[in-house]
Amino acid sequence: MADPRVKQKKCPPEGAADWMLTYGDMVTLLLTFFVMLFTTAEIDGSKLQLIIAAFQGLGVLEGGNTLEAGQLAELGNTIMQLPSQESGRALDTARKQAISQFQPEIKSEKVRISVDERGLIISLAADSFFESGSAEVNIEESRELLQRIAGLLNTLKGAKFAIEGHTDSLPTDPNGPWPSNWELSTARATNVLRYLVDFGVSDENFRVVGYADTQPIALNDTEEGRALNRRIDIVILSEGHL
Repeated sequence: MADPRVKQKKCPPEGAADWMLTYGDMVTLLLTFFVMLFTTAEIDGSKLQLIIAAFQGLGVLEGGNTLEAGQLAELGNTIMQLPSQESGRALDTARKQAISQFQPEIKSEKVRISVDERGLIISLAADSFFESGSAEVNIEESRELLQRIAGLLNTLKGAKFAIEGHTDSLPTDPNGPWPSNWELSTARATNVLRYLVDFGVSDENFRVVGYADTQPIALNDTEEGRALNRRIDIVILSEGHL
């Protein structure tokens, strides 16, 4: 018979300690947070807007918004019609393709790839395509590159394009065929389009414009700056600039 004077040891409660529940919740939330960071590492603007909208209003009376197709009052649009959702993905794909396809020309500075509010810009160094003061394309030197550009543009179904001619600030030869840089820049852009059409693109999707020296990207004080300004920009237009 057990001695009643001997104090019996209490058995510890079964299961994990109470603090483990809070700790487990915190670890789960951290894991979810880092998974979201990983999955949005390459940001799609429209998808990011949806994620943000879904987590708005986490108060007592308000919940998040639906991620299903339908009206989003906060965004003033529907998910299926978010601005530039499809075109943004298409431009990003085109940018990656252009960088990959034109890598040798990018390294030799014959081609530059950039993006601005107009869309994706493929800049061709005019000195590599035209003789000084001439609007005739040096097709023997540029045929293969223009064919690759035409192939890239043909993959962008429904896209619109602009071909923009630019010059430096030096005046044209008064005895030459071009009274000013306006005519020279426009003629160069037009001749590039003609070759792209020969290589299979549809001219219905293009507009051509000459800007002369009005939109420099470098100072015209040096030869290097003037060389950068002498260019043909092939622009894959974003929705807002169609």
